[in-house]
Formats: sequence, structure tokens, C-alpha cells
Amino acid sequence: MSSVGSPLYTAPFDAVADHYDELFTESRIGQAQRASVWTELNKAFRSGDRVLEIGCGTGVDACFLANHGVRVVACDSSPRMLAMTTRRVKETGNSEFVQPRLLGAEELSKLREGRTFDGAFSNFGALNCVKDLRRLASDLAQWLRPGASVLLCLMGPCCLWELTWYLAHGNPRKAFRRFHREGVDARLADGAVVHVFYPSVRSLTRTFAPEFRLQSVKGIGISVPPSYLEPLPLRFPRTFALQKRIDSWLAECPGIRSLADHILLRFERTRCAMKAQ
Repeated sequence: MSSVGSPLYTAPFDAVADHYDELFTESRIGQAQRASVWTELNKAFRSGDRVLEIGCGTGVDACFLANHGVRVVACDSSPRMLAMTTRRVKETGNSEFVQPRLLGAEELSKLREGRTFDGAFSNFGALNCVKDLRRLASDLAQWLRPGASVLLCLMGPCCLWELTWYLAHGNPRKAFRRFHREGVDARLADGAVVHVFYPSVRSLTRTFAPEFRLQSVKGIGISVPPSYLEPLPLRFPRTFALQKRIDSWLAECPGIRSLADHILLRFERTRCAMKAQ
């Protein structure tokens, strides 16, 4: 990832690795949003496929796919995140299916593999930290067979929940932070900072063409709030159950889906000429 880190860490996301599962993966909001993504991963990949994960975090998604017979090369730029992935892979007995690799999203050209992949994915905003997505798209194309599916889940450019919440609490700076075209600095923990971009679906479609063709768009977290509002579902569990149902109804509605916390795009690798590896 393209980012600026604290001297305490070799990568910015090292600062949150130890507590990431507690703060997001194990939270009710995190579980709800991840379940929506997993539905699409199940549709895109099947047992026997070999896929590339960009920004694997603590390895939750890689192990989910491994449990369904999918082989995953799981890459991340954070040594601490990758250590968490390695531990999870061993504890879940998925060492045969998941290969952790210390590799940033902008370093795909350095990947050493003997053959192409059947697909690729990136979950929960890893690509929001990448400045040069055009370069990433070009590098990624070299590793995928024609027809391969690519699922990219990024933080959306206009989250209705975030906009409403922070305006109601008198914080317009945070309310409109996703509207900055040049991105914003986000503070993680212990002084670690990462620069975050919020590209639109339209710009992503242009950026990934002609090697990739957009197939579908799904909103992740429309009625379900962002993870920093975890106290709400704990306080109002019945309301949260309704919010999850509403999300399933609105996830693919044009216009409304663009107001979600995250946007999940499914691309297909086209048959345009591939460079020699």
C-alpha cells in the first residue's frame, strides 16, 4: 500500500493488527458487512480455484475461502497483519490452501508465481490506500486468466451514515472527508498515519479498463452503519436485525447502493492482449 507510517512500525497497519479482529472482525457490524461480501465470494469462486488476495489483513477471508476448497495466495504489506494471518491459517488447519506473502498492493509486479490465477479479490478498503490504481490494474491483469473474476471492496465516496452522523454531532470535517478528491490522512494508532482515497465507481471502471470489465456493483453497509458505531447494534439489537434485512433488499439498487459504507465491485478479466511475463 502507498502510505506513511510511524517510526514505531514497518507499515502503518502494524499499529492496529493486534486489535483488528476485536474491533472489526468480531464486532456485529463487521460480521454483518463481511457476511454480505462472503455471499459474493461464494458466487465468484469455486472449489479448486486459485485466487490472489490483495490486502489480506488477519486472514479471515482467505480462511473462509480455504474452507470451501479455494486456494489463496494472501498478500499484505503489514508484517504484523501477515503474522496474524499465518497464525490463523495454522490454527484452522488451512496451511495447504493459504499461502501468506509479504507484498503490498502496489508491488504485484514483484509477485513470483509460475502460473496465472483464476481470480482475485480485495476486501474492506485495502485499495483505498493505493494512490496509483491504474498501475495496480495493469499489474493485476498479468496474473489473471481471461474471464477471471475480480472482487474489489472499497470504502465508498459518499457514506450516508457517516455524513448524517457527523453532521448531527457538529463535525463537518469528518462528515465530508470522503468528498476530498486528493484523499485525506487517517490516523490509526500510536501515531501511524495512512493516506486514504475514496474513488467513485465510475472512476474505478475507467481505471480498470480495458483489462477489466465491470459486471456488478453492490453496496455493503447502507442501513448497517460503519464499524465505529458498534455501540448502536449492542444497544438496539432488534433495530440492527432489521437494518441487516434492509441492506439485503437495497444492496443492488442503483443510486442507493452508492451511499453505502463500502462498495463491492465485480470485474471480469477481458481478453485483451496480455504482456509476456
